[in-house]
Amino acid sequence: MGGVLRAEPLWAETFTGLRMRQLAPLFGVSPATVCRVIQRLRPLPAIESVVCPADAVERLWIVDGTLIPFRDRKTGISSRNYRFPANVQVIIDADTKLVTAEARPVPGNTADARARRDSGPAAVCEGLTMLADGAYINTGLVVPHRKRPGRALLPGKEEDDAEHRRVRARVEHAFARMKHCKILHDCRQRANGLHHAVQAVAHMNNLAMAA
Repeated sequence: MGGVLRAEPLWAETFTGLRMRQLAPLFGVSPATVCRVIQRLRPLPAIESVVCPADAVERLWIVDGTLIPFRDRKTGISSRNYRFPANVQVIIDADTKLVTAEARPVPGNTADARARRDSGPAAVCEGLTMLADGAYINTGLVVPHRKRPGRALLPGKEEDDAEHRRVRARVEHAFARMKHCKILHDCRQRANGLHHAVQAVAHMNNLAMAA
């Protein structure tokens, strides 16, 4: 599978006692509560160290980015959508609809194709069948057919695009569920705070989906 998805998780490193103390105030609970929740959750590694299923090449994955307002001006940069957002790239399993990995945030004015390349997903997705929207054109991912000016798509291509949209919508649904959490409406943390918050929210989303 080439350079796809290294097998050593960051689970123990990511959720040390220090990280639990950092996560606790994000959700207004005690570190002990965070510990109990984390122990019930399946590992969700950062994009740099993703656990690869044995049948990863045979499965379908979806990648997309979302903008999250972020108060740290070193990462959050003014854009047309939000004031000072960060771009977070997320990969989901198209079958289970679970979030399988998330990348470290990049400035919100970064195009999705570049964010994918700069924040890690490009390296770990090599060899996988990965759906994406038109923002990822010329990246080697499966994107919709481009409609040329003044020319309609052939019927077969229109059907392909309709199916592509139907499946790819699952990542948008994942974002919608994750953004129910208030912390992703306007993250006031700094440095790695947003990265930790997205990981925690994605864990909770997976737990709710698997329940």
